[in-house]
Amino acid sequence: MLDRLTSLLRPETKSSATVGLAAVTRPAGPVWTPRDYASLARAGYERNVVAYRCVRLVSEAAASAPLVIEDAGGQMADHPLTELLRRPNADEAGPTLLERVYGYLQTAGNAYIEAVSLDDGEIRELHALRPDRMKLRLGADGWVEGYDYTVSGRSAAFRRGADGFSPILHLKLFHPTNDHYGLSPLEAAAAPVDLHNASLAWNKALLDNAARPSGALVYRGPQGAENLTSEQFDRLKAELSDAYSGPTNAGRPLLLDGGLDWKSMSFTPSDMDFQEAKNSAAREIALAFGVPPMLLGIPGDNTYSNYREANLAFWKQTILPLVKKTAASLSNWLGPRFDAARIACDVGAIEALAAERDAAWARITAADFLSDDEKRRLVGMPPLEELRDA
Repeated sequence: MLDRLTSLLRPETKSSATVGLAAVTRPAGPVWTPRDYASLARAGYERNVVAYRCVRLVSEAAASAPLVIEDAGGQMADHPLTELLRRPNADEAGPTLLERVYGYLQTAGNAYIEAVSLDDGEIRELHALRPDRMKLRLGADGWVEGYDYTVSGRSAAFRRGADGFSPILHLKLFHPTNDHYGLSPLEAAAAPVDLHNASLAWNKALLDNAARPSGALVYRGPQGAENLTSEQFDRLKAELSDAYSGPTNAGRPLLLDGGLDWKSMSFTPSDMDFQEAKNSAAREIALAFGVPPMLLGIPGDNTYSNYREANLAFWKQTILPLVKKTAASLSNWLGPRFDAARIACDVGAIEALAAERDAAWARITAADFLSDDEKRRLVGMPPLEELRDA
């Protein structure tokens, strides 16, 4: 009885590979990109044009926002910290280093800046370090007490000095489930990045296959000859491979012998609404980075007025918060070493906000109920009395 049940459960073995075909497919689970920095950087920044452009837009725009040094009396043009930010090291200018910092924040969620000091404690250089090479060293209380930077098996240890100053500034984006590392927009957009990449790969494979969807030739022969012989099957397979496959044979008509019928086994691009699915994934990627889709050329209401408003929203909602947060972190880190100087973003010098700034100044100028000193305070300028006293 057991042998009989075993024989019934054993899969049936077909004696011929050319029997009438029935395809049974089971939907497999999605295959997502591994959530590690190297895989995300390759799949996102290096291979996805939308994510690449988003990272470039955010990092270049944020790096172009000017940083100034302030104290209680206002901006300070001649200050050692100004020169350090202008030329942080021998190989990079200030905007170049900041572009790397902002780029690391967008791709890794973490960015690290190293301060190189002399024996007397004077900071002479700043360097941006790759986040995938940095490891946090936690103390017994669970808080960060140092950093280890490893390259090619060699490590450099960074620890706080006797005065409590850390040679490493760790910038990070908010992560709801991690106490020490940040969450990058690229990781949040990993699923639409995979979808966008898969759609491009599928489109390329379809073009390589002469833009024809996959299918099967089903043979229905006369009674008593329902199956092709092995010789007929091999000949048909070779003819299809040689004469009808590849881009050079695109558009060649398929000649079928008697008893052969073509059955499509996939959707066409129009059936899949291919282009809209691709644009939808691109919009989700842009949403994760805080970039309005029309700035990326994604089809939509791309009028001049909407583009101008989108660019203004991009600066006010994405760039300025990022730059102000970075400036505040730099101030807390470097300020004690430079006579409590404060690093701030000079919003008034940002060209992209000039139109809104001019409109605000026009409204303040037209306010007859305000005195000149009150108007000057509203636009961030000191009162005239303070200038006379100085």
